[in-house]
Amino acid sequence: MKIAIQGELGSFSHQAALGFFPGCEIVACALSAEVFERLERGEVDAAVVPIENSLAGPVAEHYDLLLTHDAAIERESMLRIRHNLIGVPGAKLEGLRKVISHPIALAQCRRFLAGQPHIQVQPFYDTAGSVKQVMEQKDATLAGIASAQAAAEYGGEIVRMNIEDNPENFTRFHVVRRAGECAADPAANKISLAFALENKQGTLVKALEKLAAAGADLTKIESRPVPGKPWEYIFYVDVRYAEPAVADKALAALRAHCPMVKELGRYKAA
Repeated sequence: MKIAIQGELGSFSHQAALGFFPGCEIVACALSAEVFERLERGEVDAAVVPIENSLAGPVAEHYDLLLTHDAAIERESMLRIRHNLIGVPGAKLEGLRKVISHPIALAQCRRFLAGQPHIQVQPFYDTAGSVKQVMEQKDATLAGIASAQAAAEYGGEIVRMNIEDNPENFTRFHVVRRAGECAADPAANKISLAFALENKQGTLVKALEKLAAAGADLTKIESRPVPGKPWEYIFYVDVRYAEPAVADKALAALRAHCPMVKELGRYKAA
């Protein structure tokens, strides 16, 4: 299978994709929009995208892309994010002078880096890309912060493992397929929805009341601005349910109340 991800090979998305599809062929894309475009064109079988990190919050762009593309969520998983300090083979902590990585990864390893005053910290566009850069430069004073997958992918050596500040660091990933091609899961107990509301007082409260009345358990709500319409929003919700009839009832209740409702996927909660 061909699976599209955003970012370099060796990224956490790469690791998550292998968890879903062992032995798959990874198609690395520079931009998230390219991931969804390749999926729509049929160049890949599915995509694996991060949707939310337990510390950094939601990946807003992926909500927007799920809404605007003919795609749906098929599955989800939780990946424990373990940051590693990775250098060229033989690199030592005391010999390092610069560490590069994505700004979020650097922020999540702040305490470890603060304890290394001899190391300069510099933001980089990607975690796995930082290791790729280290290996291309072959500089024993330079290191990246990334997954163990990145070390394996580029032949780097882990200088220090698990340097993240908070062990409760998880990212939720979605498997996304072309709409209509998702495999139905009899164990599905979660539905993701996007909806718009009239700009009137109390409309959001009424929409949420309708979900509650249908017996649905709202587990997440997110809002995103509507391009070209200042101060208007699309709302994204995740809803848990005990039986499929509850999901159908919740969907019908929203459609009766909202000018736009899109079902983004039904799947088993991770």
